[in-house]
Amino acid sequence: MNSPEPAVRRAPNSTASRRLAVAVILSLLVFAMLWITVFGMITSLLIGAGCCIVIVAASSVSDLVDALLDALTSVVFGVLAVIAAIFGAIFSLFGF
Repeated sequence: MNSPEPAVRRAPNSTASRRLAVAVILSLLVFAMLWITVFGMITSLLIGAGCCIVIVAASSVSDLVDALLDALTSVVFGVLAVIAAIFGAIFSLFGF
């Protein structure tokens, strides 16, 4: 039987430039929608820029929280592994 070919690793989809481009496009859509419907150009521009800033800031904070949670889970699982090793050593001393 032939072994399957290794999967090709794709570039990560969450690069900073891609996030910024999506945020700018969404803010332009918000700007256009608000300008066409209700608000004036300056008000729509301010709201659209605010949406862009909120999207980029939330994305950055999300990455930070993800990294902190990864570190926390490593520590918690490390502590649990040490506790399991201690119980395993105690049980092996008594032949269980």
